[in-house]
Amino acid sequence: MKLDEFLAQVSEELGTDPALIGEVRDDLLDLTRDIAHNAIRPAAPLSAFLVGLSVGSGASAAEIREQIAKVTALVEKQA
Repeated sequence: MKLDEFLAQVSEELGTDPALIGEVRDDLLDLTRDIAHNAIRPAAPLSAFLVGLSVGSGASAAEIREQIAKVTALVEKQA
């Protein structure tokens, strides 16, 4: 599966606009790469998550966990 196809599936599952990730995909990949190589590797995905929260809809922790569970289930289907 290609990256764009997977991200489109994740966007659909989470009810977000798939065009939004397309606009910032390379920026987020660059950010996580830079953090992983120049700071602390586990901080890369968590930092991307924090960026998302800072511009997000103000979801509660429970709602965020629900969204994470949806993406995890989607990943497990791909394996």
